[in-house]
Amino acid sequence: MTSSYSPFVHEDATIGHGVVLGHGVVIEAGVSVGKGCRIGHHTVLRRGTHLGEQVQIGDHTILGQQPMRAANSAVTSDKLHEGPVVGDRVRIGSSSVIYAGCVLSEDVFVADLATVREDVSIGKKTIVGRGVAVENQCAIGAFCKLETNAYITAYSTLGDRVFVAPGVRTSNDNYIGRTEERFKHFKGVIAEDGARLGVGCTILPGRRIGRDAVIAAGATLTRDAEPETIYIGVPARAAGPVPSEQLLRNQK
Repeated sequence: MTSSYSPFVHEDATIGHGVVLGHGVVIEAGVSVGKGCRIGHHTVLRRGTHLGEQVQIGDHTILGQQPMRAANSAVTSDKLHEGPVVGDRVRIGSSSVIYAGCVLSEDVFVADLATVREDVSIGKKTIVGRGVAVENQCAIGAFCKLETNAYITAYSTLGDRVFVAPGVRTSNDNYIGRTEERFKHFKGVIAEDGARLGVGCTILPGRRIGRDAVIAAGATLTRDAEPETIYIGVPARAAGPVPSEQLLRNQK
């Protein structure tokens, strides 16, 4: 006997061995789900979503969401995207939205209420914390940690082992939404391998944060940050070198 709480699986979807589906799950055409996956209650896998093996997804989550473009959006296109592609052993929390056109590598962890937009890649074993928003056309490296309510603006690039503390804010528009000139100059932030961004710091458009640089809590970075250097204050200024025992090359 079926009910409104029974899973709906399209006949053109492929479901691997040992998959567990919660109540009210919807799996559209062209979806593939690898063996051993566990899909939470009322989760939706939209057309073209591909899950690797042993993926876990919480309740009320959407994978494969197509972007909706507002009439005056500056960075969202109307094109349809394929995917997403989700690697083996990825875990995605409840009430998260993973857009079409993104790639989550193996062992990525996405917490509850997070959003990962289209044209985003996330490297292996990276953690995307609760309420984090990763906007479109971003590249996030491996072994990164993006903590609660961090905001990664469109067109940004983060290297490997980048640490982003809670409430970090980034921007890509120096014109703050005014004049046609701004469309030529959108640019996200670049954080090189091992960069660390402290609680509530603000990174202005196009700033490059060098390898192993540290932006202190509450700082506002208005210029590029040199590698292995600590920046503090508003506007941020160099305050000395990062201690050698904290550098990536000296970690076990």
